[in-house]
Amino acid sequence: MFSLSQFPWRRVGFYLTLVATIFEAIPPAAAQDSLPDQFREIETKYLFGFTTGSDIGLEGEKEVSAETIGRFGKRDGTFRALEHKLEFEFTPTQFMQFELGLLGTSHRIHGVTDFDDRNRSAFDRLSGEFRYLLIGRGPSSPFGLTLSFEPTVALIDDATGERLRRVETEFKLSADTELVPNRLFLAVNALYEPEWVRLRFEALEREATIGLSTALAFRITPDATVGSELQYRRKYEGIGLRHFEGEALYLGPTLYVQLTKKAFLSAGWATQIAGHEAVDRPERAATWIEAIDAGEDPIAALRVHHRRFDLKNFERYRAKLKLGFEF
Repeated sequence: MFSLSQFPWRRVGFYLTLVATIFEAIPPAAAQDSLPDQFREIETKYLFGFTTGSDIGLEGEKEVSAETIGRFGKRDGTFRALEHKLEFEFTPTQFMQFELGLLGTSHRIHGVTDFDDRNRSAFDRLSGEFRYLLIGRGPSSPFGLTLSFEPTVALIDDATGERLRRVETEFKLSADTELVPNRLFLAVNALYEPEWVRLRFEALEREATIGLSTALAFRITPDATVGSELQYRRKYEGIGLRHFEGEALYLGPTLYVQLTKKAFLSAGWATQIAGHEAVDRPERAATWIEAIDAGEDPIAALRVHHRRFDLKNFERYRAKLKLGFEF
């Protein structure tokens, strides 16, 4: 876990300063009431970048979208992994939503430790998602709450680009509220993602990721929303969360633009500002012994292993771009 001395207080302070600036920029309540037709109700699902809002759309609504998620930067070398998704979304009732997705990946990897060099693009997976609205935001409730379940079957590793067989399921709880009606929104997500992975000619492996995120979004115009997002990810070996592998904290801006009445653009950028990868006991012991034999400070040697970022299990930068059309 992070120690107080290692926590990125300055960057989080910038995040809080941005929030305060947004509040100062909000017009007085009287001015807002005089413009009710300009800032009408908006759907929050894609308002927060990587974080998901609780809204699921109107009953009978359909949507087609194209999404790209990019991951960039490892400890050394060149690393770029892009995930492209074509998605169809349908809301049969006011409480349920279904999605079906076709995904492909693109990798450009060169000189990255423990990764094979690779430059390849391929179709590699199918995904589906079920969302259920537990609590709808409205006059009877100040916040919305949605539970989602997203199984995915993949044939290529999203990080290394290796061929494999992977089944993963993301369970997510999404909550949001309006701090200022139709102007300032706050969202919080909690997720658990177990994975079953089998590399070629190797035994089945089990992994899991848990995460928390929070995001603010402010409508600067009726059609444009900007915000900021804070994400925490923690990786484990095994789906029971017993063996810690690493953790990462991300911070970045978000953007949402309503292009037309039925089309929108959502974008997010995240930079890893803190984190570290786990060092197991045998490796710690070996490092300690090697340092003593070399006449070096063993504490200083162990600190080298406790690096500032986790660039083994996660990436330095993440980006998301989504274009959607409703009908």
